Amino acid sequence: MWWNGLLLAVRAIRRNVLRSFLTILGVVIGVSAVIIMVTLGDGATQSVKDQISSLGSNLLFVRPGQRLGPGRDSAGAPNFKLDDAEAIQDQISAVTLVAPTAGAAVTVVYQAENWSTTVTGSTSAYFTAGNWELAAGRFFTDAEERAGRTVCVIGQTVRKELFGQENPVGSQIRVKRFACDVVGLLKAKGQGGFGMDADDVVVMPLRAVQRRLAGNDDVTALQVAVREGASLDRATEAITTLMRERRNIGEHEDDNFTVIDTRQIAETLSGTIQVMTMLLGAVAAISLLVGGIGIMNIMLVSVTERTREIGIRLAIGALEGEVLLQFLIEAVALASFGGLIGVIVANVIAVVAARAIQVPFVFNLGMNLLSFLFSAVIGIAFGYFPARRAALLDPIEALRDE
Repeated sequence: MWWNGLLLAVRAIRRNVLRSFLTILGVVIGVSAVIIMVTLGDGATQSVKDQISSLGSNLLFVRPGQRLGPGRDSAGAPNFKLDDAEAIQDQISAVTLVAPTAGAAVTVVYQAENWSTTVTGSTSAYFTAGNWELAAGRFFTDAEERAGRTVCVIGQTVRKELFGQENPVGSQIRVKRFACDVVGLLKAKGQGGFGMDADDVVVMPLRAVQRRLAGNDDVTALQVAVREGASLDRATEAITTLMRERRNIGEHEDDNFTVIDTRQIAETLSGTIQVMTMLLGAVAAISLLVGGIGIMNIMLVSVTERTREIGIRLAIGALEGEVLLQFLIEAVALASFGGLIGVIVANVIAVVAARAIQVPFVFNLGMNLLSFLFSAVIGIAFGYFPARRAALLDPIEALRDE
């Protein structure tokens, strides 16, 4: 009975191909919209996690001020000193290394090329904490750090802008008024945390940046690597307590620094993206209901057009349940076919859109199956009323229909 009902449904759909396609168009659009929203949301979430993890694993950032990003209230908050980094390293057992940093926005020049970038002064711990790897050359040595030598390691973006495809190791670039020997080239990381280009960087010994660019011995940030398996929350508490003591902050006074956990940043951003994705997916799912109404409308028209056919079937002995099943299968077939087309279209569009906005394409099997099954449920829900109406037709009155 099921097989015969399916054959009759396919035959009815093929009889009016254009009308059938227009009927399922709402379902196609609804399923596609939901899958595209969720897929791109998953890709954006994965992108955020990758960007944050590129900063380094088990990493804490300690910065002056109480807020992050543009406009953070670091004005009036004293910077750190090198002694602060050494104190964290020596007094907190969970910490494996601390990389003090000081930065300056400058224009670097090589021959006829110039590029505006950020020069970061730090120690060799900076490369370990940030999971940096070399593409060519070497990192600067401890002796170069202590002496404040003007040597540097550059990122791929700086190499591209100044040297093109040329190997920069062994060359000299000009940073403000002094020459700097390029001793190393970093491997590409791509887009870093917070949408910044992680490869647009020039790293020099901390003392060189302090003397040549900053003109002071301030440390503007601390990168703290925590031992694998240690609690980041406890490490954060220990660093906060130590820094409050060293910065003479009273018991009832607010901190004038911030300890940032990259893991928590990733979780917060990912959670926000997922909530927005689900909201957009729910809005897109409304079009599935519109598609269901379209199916119900066409099925009612189909029942009216085929009244005589229904009367003949009932007159020769067809049961009401068989007639109901025939039209219900037809509605489910229409909706399921629309769902299948929607799944295929959605994944094609999602692949293209993911490349366009530069996020990974993450195939969500569960959402694809759920969207397809929901389209079938839409067919049942909106196809039942027309099918029931067909099953309840009076055979005599149906046979009189012209």
